[in-house]
Amino acid sequence: MLAQLYIKNYALIDELDVRFDNGLTIITGETGAGKSILLGGLSLVLGKRVDFSNIKDSTKKSIIEGIFNVDNYSLQSFFEVHDLEYETETIIRREVLPSGKSRAFVNDSPVTLHVLDALGRQLIDVHAQHETLSLTDNAFQFKIIDALAQTHKLLEDYQCTLEDYKKNQKVLSEFQEQQLQSKKDQDYNAYLLRELEEAQVLGLDLKGLEAQYEQLNNVDYIQNELQFAQQVLSNDEIGVSVHLLELRQRFNKLKDISEVYASLFERVQSVHIELDDIYAEIEHHQNTLEANPQLLYYTEAQLKKVNDLCVKYNVQTIEELNAVHKDLEQKVVQLTNLDAQIEAVHILLNKNFKKLNNLSSALTDKRKAVLTILEDELHLLLSALGMPNAVFNIELQPASTFLANGKDELLFLLKANKGGDFLPLDKGASGGELSRIMLAVKYILSKHQKLPTIMFDEIDTGVSGEISNKMASIMQEMSQYMQVFTITHLPQIAAKGAHHFKVFKEDRGATTVTQLKKLDADERLQEIAQMLGGKEITETAKQHAQQLLN
Repeated sequence: MLAQLYIKNYALIDELDVRFDNGLTIITGETGAGKSILLGGLSLVLGKRVDFSNIKDSTKKSIIEGIFNVDNYSLQSFFEVHDLEYETETIIRREVLPSGKSRAFVNDSPVTLHVLDALGRQLIDVHAQHETLSLTDNAFQFKIIDALAQTHKLLEDYQCTLEDYKKNQKVLSEFQEQQLQSKKDQDYNAYLLRELEEAQVLGLDLKGLEAQYEQLNNVDYIQNELQFAQQVLSNDEIGVSVHLLELRQRFNKLKDISEVYASLFERVQSVHIELDDIYAEIEHHQNTLEANPQLLYYTEAQLKKVNDLCVKYNVQTIEELNAVHKDLEQKVVQLTNLDAQIEAVHILLNKNFKKLNNLSSALTDKRKAVLTILEDELHLLLSALGMPNAVFNIELQPASTFLANGKDELLFLLKANKGGDFLPLDKGASGGELSRIMLAVKYILSKHQKLPTIMFDEIDTGVSGEISNKMASIMQEMSQYMQVFTITHLPQIAAKGAHHFKVFKEDRGATTVTQLKKLDADERLQEIAQMLGGKEITETAKQHAQQLLN
């Protein structure tokens, strides 16, 4: 319920701070006093866009703040989804800055207008005479039927199952698309996999293979270099080993003369041993090295395979080729698994389908059971509201597919007058009749489900005194289940309220401001008497007003 409304610097309002209670609240005031300003300010905290021409002083900040008691509205999940702090007394604030920017907050957390609008729809239903199009909306019509049929849990189960069904249909579609594409790719991927495996290069030591190729490809050059090294080391005339042997012998004699040369002898001896070892290794290489054209051809072929595959798959190393091989293996495995996955989804879809059929049948049965009850209740209410010949024909017909709220198509037809035809509401009822139908529908809904606060904005326009009295009784009864506001010009309706506020203008120096005041018993009597007799309040008008209040 709306517990408090604060408005500052908006239209003709300097500053307004008013508290509201549960039950039926009446708002009256002369034409042009500012009732529309009050609704305009309220609409801003409900997520509507700002009309900057309504800001009273554009050099100052405009603030509209509403405090709502949301304890009975089951909004915890809404707050969680939008990452908002849940408070049973929720504060919604809208600020319009002098720069022209607008900001919105829920419990001091900034929110977008989209979130504010979604929350506002669950808090207050502002209903004017011309705002009856929702009656012609099929989803709203189902809402009426389902409220009477008490299908909430059944419908929730159905919608969850339908969501699963659609998800599984999407998964199946994706798998089937993959399967179609996979069949096109299957042969090619299998060919690539065979090509990699038959090349037998995935386990190769590429560096070793390259070294082997370099040696085999340069046998003659290596042999010449090894022969030259042997000559340098062992030639009788110029060989390093021969001269080093002579040097060793000389230092051997010198060390016998003096220990000073012993270390030099040892170093020469060490070099001589190392050179002998080098010579032996060169000789070994020389003896084992031989041209092998067949091995060279094989090595070159292997390297070419590796190079060609690397170019083909745009990689650089054997390791990367191995990764390509693994990816191809997975693709081939996936191809074989798709059939099993598709079959598994088919099984889930069949389960979903059977459950949806059962749930939709149960929904249909519960709905059909209340159609006559709804028709009769609407007839009684509308008869009291001046439409005695109004007859509803509400039919459920099977749909060809699963819809958002079942497998039913709903026909909501009205015959407003005797001798007329049953027509859809938007064609069979005038604006005033739709307004009365909406009141009747809201009354029925209020008894079967928790509705947000409702504000009727001059819904009684053009209504006679007797019908207005019945309208007031209906709104009064609705207020037992919910908070109800009504803006009215009719004293019969004004007298039925539990609380009564008056909107009026007053001059403050050079400016005019709009005020909202809660009336006490005497003030209320005066207001209703004035609504009955005009500005000159007679004793008769007072007595009539007292009778209405009693």
